[in-house]
Amino acid sequence: MSYGDFITIDQAVSVLGLTVEDIPHFFSHIAPLEPSQRLKETLDETLDLAANISTEKARSELIITPILLEIRRKFQSKIGYFSGNTFNVDESKGLTGACDFLLSASSNQSLVTAPVLTLVEAKDNALRIGLGQCIAQMVAAQIFNNSKGLKQISVYGAVSTGTNWKFILLENQKVKIDLTEYFITQLNQILGILAEPFRIYFDQ
Repeated sequence: MSYGDFITIDQAVSVLGLTVEDIPHFFSHIAPLEPSQRLKETLDETLDLAANISTEKARSELIITPILLEIRRKFQSKIGYFSGNTFNVDESKGLTGACDFLLSASSNQSLVTAPVLTLVEAKDNALRIGLGQCIAQMVAAQIFNNSKGLKQISVYGAVSTGTNWKFILLENQKVKIDLTEYFITQLNQILGILAEPFRIYFDQ
């Protein structure tokens, strides 16, 4: 069993001993973050291209990656950015395999270093089918952080097609899913939510 075997939210919640709460507009209070001119110009070039290619890989490379790198730049490269890396944490629970995107509050790029704060799962169409997998990866990050002595750290997650984003928060054993879907036209809000765990961590 691996992350990809967590097909549904129900499966992830049941296997991993979680509770789930659906909350409309859960992240809407977070301050938006204005995109840089560099990101605006990049997306002006890549959005239509990704839509026409219309594959998960194209959306990941042409839309999601530039957005996540924008977050890394906002924090002066104090964030570790990983794409497609293996993140084996607990084989007995099925918490093994590769993560589409993983962000840590560490500048170390040689290996994944705690704390892991954000997981992003890329999908080429329906967001909901990626939620179970993303939740499993978030639990793995929580276990990983705890093993390094970093307890009580919330883990953020997102499932994205590039143009559509859905966000999740894991606190202890509770999963909070924002019922609101965010669109690329709300880029400043998407950036704000992605930046939030790093704002909190670095301001401690």
